[in-house]
Amino acid sequence: MKAGYIASRVREKTRGYVEVGRPVIDICNFVEDNIKKLGGAPAFPCNVDIDRVAAHYTSPLGDPTVITDGTLVKIDIGVHVEGYIADTAVTICLEPRHTAMVEAAEAGLEAAIKMVRAGVAASDIGAAIENAIKSRGFAPIRNLTGHRMSRYIVHAGQSIPNIGGTNGYRLKEGEVYAIEPFAVPRDAAGQVIDGAPSNIYRFLKKRKVKSDAAKKMLKLIQARHRSLPFASRWVVGGVSGGAEAFGELVEGKCVHSYPQLVERSGAPVAQAEHTMIVESDGCTVTTA
Repeated sequence: MKAGYIASRVREKTRGYVEVGRPVIDICNFVEDNIKKLGGAPAFPCNVDIDRVAAHYTSPLGDPTVITDGTLVKIDIGVHVEGYIADTAVTICLEPRHTAMVEAAEAGLEAAIKMVRAGVAASDIGAAIENAIKSRGFAPIRNLTGHRMSRYIVHAGQSIPNIGGTNGYRLKEGEVYAIEPFAVPRDAAGQVIDGAPSNIYRFLKKRKVKSDAAKKMLKLIQARHRSLPFASRWVVGGVSGGAEAFGELVEGKCVHSYPQLVERSGAPVAQAEHTMIVESDGCTVTTA
C-alpha cells in the first residue's frame, strides 16, 4: 500500500513536469529522485516511451533525447518498499488529435478494475478491456499484457491479456496485479516487436568475469537490485572503467538486456496502468 501511495504521488507530480523541450533523462531522474524522497525505491527504471515505443525505454548516461511537440509520452513508474511493488503508468498527450485514444486506454483500465475479483478468469478481464477500447474506435495491443507481481519480482507468472479468450487462469484472493491496457488506432497492426536496446537490464546469472571492476560491479548489482530491473546509468556512472566493466557483464551474459517494444506498423501507442490487490468481492487499487 505504501509503494502504491508513493507511485501515485510521483505519477501525478510528473504529469506537470513533462513538457516540450524537456530532456528525457531529466524526467527519469525526476521520477526516481521523487520516489526516494517519499521513502521508496525504484522497482525498475522510469520508462519514458514516446509515440510508437510502447514500453522499455529509459535514458542512458548523456541521453540527448528531448520531448517534442505533437507526441504521446508514456511514463511508466515502478516503486518498491522492501520488495513489495507498485506499478503505474500515464500517457501525456502533446497531440490533441490523440486525446480520444488516451481516453480509450483509460476506459480499458476502468473496465478491467470493475471486473477484478477472486475467481474471475483473466480472459474475461481481457475481453472487458478489448470491448472498452474497441467501442471507442481504437484497438488494443494483442501481445502486451498485465502481470502478477510478487516480492522483488515484477513479472511473477500469470498475466492479464488486453484481449478476450486467451487466458483461462482464475485470479486468487491476495494476488497483486498490474493491469495495463495499450490502445492504438484501429488500422494499426496492434502488435509490438523488439526494437533497439532499452538501456534496461536485470541480473541473469553469476558467471566468471576477468576484470576486478566487472567482479565488483556484478556484486553491486546483485546486492542492490536482486531480481529487479535496473538502468545501465545506475551502475556505469561514477565508476572508473564503468562502461568497460558493464560491457564485460553484458558480453558474459551475467546481465540480460531488455529490448524496446515498438508498435509493428509504427503507430502511436497510448497506455494506462494501475496496480491492484485481488479480494473476494473486488479489488483494492493501490496506485489510485
